Amino acid sequence: MPQPTTGLRQRLSELRGPGVRPRPLDARALAALAANPGCRRRSLLDGAGVDKAALAGALGSPAPFGQSQFALARGNSFEARVKADDGADLMRLLHERMDAGAAPPEPGAVAVPDLSAAGPEGRAARTALALREATTAGEWTLLDHPMLTLEVAGSPAYLEPDAVVVHPDGGWTVVEIKSFPMIDGAADPAKVGAAARQAAVYVLALERVAAQVAAATGRTVPVRDRVLLVCPKDFANLPTAEAVDVRKQLATTRRQLQRLTKVEEIAGQLPPGTTFDLRLADDGKTVTRSAEELAEAVEAVDAAYAPECLAACELAFHCRGRSRAAGAVESLGRGVRGELGGLRTVAEVLEAAGTGRAENGTGDGRAGDGRTGVGSLARTGCGAGADDQARTDATTLPHGQAGADDHPDTGLSPDAPATEALRRAAALRSEALAAARRAQARAQAEEAPCR
Repeated sequence: MPQPTTGLRQRLSELRGPGVRPRPLDARALAALAANPGCRRRSLLDGAGVDKAALAGALGSPAPFGQSQFALARGNSFEARVKADDGADLMRLLHERMDAGAAPPEPGAVAVPDLSAAGPEGRAARTALALREATTAGEWTLLDHPMLTLEVAGSPAYLEPDAVVVHPDGGWTVVEIKSFPMIDGAADPAKVGAAARQAAVYVLALERVAAQVAAATGRTVPVRDRVLLVCPKDFANLPTAEAVDVRKQLATTRRQLQRLTKVEEIAGQLPPGTTFDLRLADDGKTVTRSAEELAEAVEAVDAAYAPECLAACELAFHCRGRSRAAGAVESLGRGVRGELGGLRTVAEVLEAAGTGRAENGTGDGRAGDGRTGVGSLARTGCGAGADDQARTDATTLPHGQAGADDHPDTGLSPDAPATEALRRAAALRSEALAAARRAQARAQAEEAPCR
């Protein structure tokens, strides 16, 4: 994997600030990063290792979420239970769910190599060597918390899956251990989906190691696209497991990571002297840099905000505030943004609809939360048959790219489908309001003689 040049490393260090250690990326952050590849701001901040949570707090928009200590303790306790006795329960579950045709691992016959080394680079090299040796040996091998690397936006990210198992046939399987329960053999689909996306990042990183092993040994190493998800059974602390096919998540993550803009290109376009350094005081906690300076530095990098960012990015609340203040349609959601094409702001949408005023109750054209106003217009007239991926792609295109030459003001021609749909929705809304007013007037007229 190509490493960042000395010049790039120095530039990224300047962006963090002197003496500030880079914040490492984990698979969860990478899965979130891959879900929004058009966000140059997140690409740069994550590539530079900037602490986005601390930055958001200094900007006055802290993210009100995080993992509870109770959840972390419960997860660590369950993982220790699963891996006890050299992973006896884990290997039994893996054999039952994924490799029933092979000979079961004998008690005490599973190799558990020592992966300790100095620093993440040393641990990654030790993991690659252990994988190569286990593949050559052709025996059951359990790698506990191996270290993998993956290039993200031109910079290396170090990843640590819960476990990787090497099968006797040389195949590699990612094991993801989660503390949410499987009740009657079923788990929360949203949590399973998040775990699958996270595991897909590990599979991608393993594929890189497999290519190195294949080049050194001349033997193809299959990295399995089915991962083992281990969870507590019902509400007990006993483990159960299911095989999860991550081919879809793998293809999506691979495609999205390839589309990420290189950090070097983004950093090269910043104004001279731009830095995200908080300039902490001697106590290491007090921020001495003004919020105005930090906001100016952050706004120097374009963002691609969507409501989904709120669950995945620490800066989402800051970006949402700026998006709403600008009246950007992105704050209404990717589906709405994709349907509106070249319409960039709420004011343009209302103008195209022929209303000429905001419908969110503020009267200033700011974007709401997607439940009223333009969100209602879009759902009424613009929601027919759009593909989810097309909607996602639309959010990553520069503003005005779709049909911008047809209409210099709004980016759409007067006869564009989105414009026609908006006008039709506005007309239907006007008719409905007029009918409601007539019905109210009739009701009042009927009640008047009775008073």
